[in-house]
Amino acid sequence: MKFSVSSSDLLKKLTLATGVVGANTVMPILEDYLFSLTDNTLTITASNLEVTIITTLEVNAEEDGQIAITAKILLDTLKALPEQPITFDVDLGARSVSIASAYGKYKLAGDSADDFPELPALENANTISLPGSTLISSLGKTLFATSSDELRIAMQGVYFQIEESSIIFVATDAHKLVKYTFQTNKNDKIDSFIIPKKGLSLLKNALKDDDEVVLSYNKKNAFFSFGETDVIIRLIDAKYPDYNTVIPYDNPNFLTLDRASFQSSLRRIAIYANKSTNQVVMNISDGSLTISAQDLDFSNEATEQMACEYSGEAMNIGFNAKFLGEMLSVLDTDQIRLKLSTPNRAGILERAEQPEGEELLMLVMPVMLGN
Repeated sequence: MKFSVSSSDLLKKLTLATGVVGANTVMPILEDYLFSLTDNTLTITASNLEVTIITTLEVNAEEDGQIAITAKILLDTLKALPEQPITFDVDLGARSVSIASAYGKYKLAGDSADDFPELPALENANTISLPGSTLISSLGKTLFATSSDELRIAMQGVYFQIEESSIIFVATDAHKLVKYTFQTNKNDKIDSFIIPKKGLSLLKNALKDDDEVVLSYNKKNAFFSFGETDVIIRLIDAKYPDYNTVIPYDNPNFLTLDRASFQSSLRRIAIYANKSTNQVVMNISDGSLTISAQDLDFSNEATEQMACEYSGEAMNIGFNAKFLGEMLSVLDTDQIRLKLSTPNRAGILERAEQPEGEELLMLVMPVMLGN
């Protein structure tokens, strides 16, 4: 097995796949990249059994073959080399990999490609297509709201709900919830599944806005195909909670704010909040919003006032500043609207104006005053 390739081109591909490679004492082969060379096309595969990334690039091949190569030493070598052509010469019998560069030669041990686990099969799959920009946006708006609680396995991923003419992405950790809906062409099948956060984070990093993504899925895995890359993610086998039951739909009080000003004020006030609750109190009345926080343990307190548009009854309500800040950071709009009912019910955070063909709803639970 022998081929030549640009060091920087190969490094880009390896960097794309390296997110799934880690120390694995049960299956050491998963610390490797699998190189498969056929007709001037090098296919690079990396897997941790939960997520598999497969990507290809064109090389100048002299001899086809397959070899598994330790990821860390290969990646570190390429990072230390400036851009230049390099040549791989692999002795498949001895499982020896030699790399020649303008600076010298490097030799490392390989492993048998036969030891690499079989890839999940794309069987009995349903398929939909969506723009890379939409998928990047959807994941950017939802991933932060997933749970890290190992006892709530269903909440550790994003819920994909495929409707007749839309796709809904939902994420929640029981304190906050995000529901992002965008319109699609008619989908062949109404369906739903949960994809874990880590796999989706790796997918998001691999995607480009101009990619056209084909999503295929069956009962066990989701297969994302775009450009020269495939990402396969094992689904979470659990029932997602009925999120619609926690969304309050009767919210007569509307608060409209400049997002950047509110975010800046919140960031300053949160410095003075109690570190266990992160509670900030919003005192809302017609045309005025007062934001305050205090930490009685250290006699710290802060208050700021800002202009707003408000329609409804005057209200005092407390929120976790960290949760509000996370939501504001992914709301891509100048003006935001907070819909409220009572101080002990969840608030709904939205764009003041929703773009055509999509809807973003964020729910945040209140922190009870006096805590």
